[in-house]
Amino acid sequence: MAFVRRPERAMGTITRPHHESLIGDNQGFATTRLDAMLNWARKYSLFAYPFVTACCGMEFMSLWGNRYDVSRFGAEAPRFSPRQADLLWVVGTIVQRQAPVLKRIYEQLAEPKWVLAFGTCASSGGFYDNYATVAGIDKIIPCDVYVPGGPPRPEAAMDGLLLLQDKLQRGDRTPAIVKPRMDPATNPELGLVQIRRPSRISEPG
Repeated sequence: MAFVRRPERAMGTITRPHHESLIGDNQGFATTRLDAMLNWARKYSLFAYPFVTACCGMEFMSLWGNRYDVSRFGAEAPRFSPRQADLLWVVGTIVQRQAPVLKRIYEQLAEPKWVLAFGTCASSGGFYDNYATVAGIDKIIPCDVYVPGGPPRPEAAMDGLLLLQDKLQRGDRTPAIVKPRMDPATNPELGLVQIRRPSRISEPG
């Protein structure tokens, strides 16, 4: 049943209901696409699930400290239940016995979900060239961002997180690799020793 407000009568005249305009309704408006708004919301509301297995965990834990303050990127809330997380941090070496567990955790993550490989061992197996080590988590589950290093510094992990957020904003699901900010071999101030000896064969000319 619908109730209709009747106009008030006073002294033989009809008084109509008073309509008030909202404050600021003539101040302008903004338009956007729904997918762009959802990508923006997902970009700053990542819920991480850490899967830590090796020495990279030390650098990963320092990322959540007050020095690096990852909370300013909207990704500071770790979730230790995959059903409450959408970003899987694979930190460290993955062996064959851990592969089924990692795949099950990935399948239980909330959709849409993303994966970040932290360190060389998680990205490609590292220097563990044997039958027990998985040569990269992309052999088991899809990976969105690779952060090389053994272990990578927290700054590299932040670069990986920013790269993932940029991919989320653009809606890009192709794998990406965090590139180093500088090549240490080209910096003479670091005093690195080149293992490769210069060639003794003189070039013609």
